[in-house]
Amino acid sequence: MGITRNGLVLGATAVTLSTIAVTTLGIHSQGQALFKNDPKGLIDEVWQIVDHSYVDGTFNKLDWQNVRREYLSKSYSSNLEAYKSIREMLKKLNDPYTRFMNPEEFKSLQVDTSGELTGIGITIGQDEKTKKLTVIAPIEDTPAFKAGLLAKDIITKINGKSTEGMDTNVAVSLIRGEAGTSVNLTINRNNQQKDFKITRAKIEIHPVKYSQQKTPIGNVGYIRLNQFSANAGKEMQNAITNLENKQVVGYVLDLRNNPGGLLFASVEIAKMWLDKGTIVSTRERQGNGDREIADGHPLTNKQLVILVDKGSASASEILSGALQDNKRAELVGTRTFGKGLVQSVRPLEDGSGMAVTIAKYYTPLNHDINKRGIEPDVKVELTDAQRQNLWLHERDKIGTLQDPQFAKAVEVLGKEIAAKGNTNAQK
Repeated sequence: MGITRNGLVLGATAVTLSTIAVTTLGIHSQGQALFKNDPKGLIDEVWQIVDHSYVDGTFNKLDWQNVRREYLSKSYSSNLEAYKSIREMLKKLNDPYTRFMNPEEFKSLQVDTSGELTGIGITIGQDEKTKKLTVIAPIEDTPAFKAGLLAKDIITKINGKSTEGMDTNVAVSLIRGEAGTSVNLTINRNNQQKDFKITRAKIEIHPVKYSQQKTPIGNVGYIRLNQFSANAGKEMQNAITNLENKQVVGYVLDLRNNPGGLLFASVEIAKMWLDKGTIVSTRERQGNGDREIADGHPLTNKQLVILVDKGSASASEILSGALQDNKRAELVGTRTFGKGLVQSVRPLEDGSGMAVTIAKYYTPLNHDINKRGIEPDVKVELTDAQRQNLWLHERDKIGTLQDPQFAKAVEVLGKEIAAKGNTNAQK
């Protein structure tokens, strides 16, 4: 299994409630169902995809052959009845990231390469431990972000309807809607209930923002990466090139509140910073895997510090884990979200689709970060109130010395630059 532009999806970006639901569409050959063009054929097609590709060879300790017999023995009068059975069948795997999408839901998954999305702008998923509907991260500058939603918020109600036991796709259909309309979300945060009325909008996302910041150690290149979208690599390359021309002394890469995105984008960007070494490895159920390795053509060798927090997920964890394990960068902030699953998205016969977990990914030092996250080298904790104040009400302070985590990153960067200088002087 190779890490390519098409075909691998990170489980952390479970559902982005704008237009994009995961990261990229892997168009794979469809299962050879025994029943063609009927509801049973659809069920058999889904069963075969799971049977062939699912990461857990025990199928959550199920007799998967018996599951097939159970669902094919029933009678179905429509595809809608088949959809219900497919969701029941997949639920038995106890994996919130292996899921079925009806044609409308599958269409909403399509990546709009222009970068314009429609919705409220959050990434959500079902917490694997609590099974609660959880915000992975709000996308910066979107309605959800401006309303004050935070990573790890638990969505308990949507328009007054309880989300207890609710399928993620159902939650998506309730939250998604036309620009200009609104949705009411009830959030549990630190055992306190909060209500949010959020107006949906068209959202234009530019994944990279950068600037030159004056600091006590000199001019520092500050790059904020919001999302690993299709054009993130190109924008990152442009940012590094421009800041190199300005001769910055070093870099702070901000991955806070970055919910992830395209797997290939994280690899592409890692190569811009890393001269040599493994970036990420993936492992399928048979133990087979693949590694991505730096190609020896970094855009800069200057010292780097990365900012992370609990909203840094999936592709953000691949990038930060790769650079931390290879001792290319130090991480400052708080523990990351902790999602290490890879999915493949498959189209089905009738225009519906499914996402199936096919592998786990590991950092270069073979750390499995799923449910664990990545610990920073230097911990700088902000309270939820501090985070909300900084990201919502004092946005101009983000990436400046008035941003406590950025200030610490600059301090760490200064020590790294000094240590590198001493090492060079000794040679």
